[in-house]
Amino acid sequence: MIVYEYPFNERIRTLLRLEDLYEKFQFFAHQPDPMQHHVALSTIFDMLEVAGRADLKSDLLQELERQRQTLLGYRLNPNVQPEMLDAILAEVDSVSSALVAAQGKTGQNVRDNEWLMSIRGRTIIPGGACDFDMPSYYAWQQRPADQRYNDIVTWFTPLVPLFDALGLVLRLLRDSGAPVKMIAVAGSYQQMLQGKVYQMLRLTLDETSGAIPEISANKYMLWVRFTTQGGDLKPKPLEDQVPFELTLCNF
Repeated sequence: MIVYEYPFNERIRTLLRLEDLYEKFQFFAHQPDPMQHHVALSTIFDMLEVAGRADLKSDLLQELERQRQTLLGYRLNPNVQPEMLDAILAEVDSVSSALVAAQGKTGQNVRDNEWLMSIRGRTIIPGGACDFDMPSYYAWQQRPADQRYNDIVTWFTPLVPLFDALGLVLRLLRDSGAPVKMIAVAGSYQQMLQGKVYQMLRLTLDETSGAIPEISANKYMLWVRFTTQGGDLKPKPLEDQVPFELTLCNF
């Protein structure tokens, strides 16, 4: 199954972009090749670019506190397992405390590193980080893989509380919705939302269907148009019936 996600607002869009960057960073940082470590370092720069557009730290702290209060309200619900509830509450408290303890602006340690900032300035230029442009960076790339990895982890560590909080918020959001089986007739599906506010949509498809959802939505209506790819990979309208699962998520 393939899961497609669609954010309903800019805040969730930013969180999903950062999550995607974090997954790429995790993959490339654990690879041994200098080129892969170059991608990992460039991904940190991309994270700072995305995170710098909003006050994510305070926004995440507010959301975690809202979730904490909501979860506390479930204590008297007989259908809720107290052990699971306590575990989630403990995780929310732990992540919130670590984020509060994080000092300074997000990624300030990287911004204060003149050498890293010189690399960032060169990487935005196509081919700008060649050995003749930055011999010191080239020399660093020739170091043993474990030394390079330890450096990258050191530079990224101050960002860990932010990404732990981000991951928890998105996990709670995804768990807030229940999947419903739907069928798109002639490759199209519409649903009136009647002004109800959602944060994110999740659409699950069988990977063998060959269908690709193109999603647009606002607080009044949701529209999904399915396409498929030919040999030239250009999207083409799909006129078949398409079964899928739809999950509307909201805190």
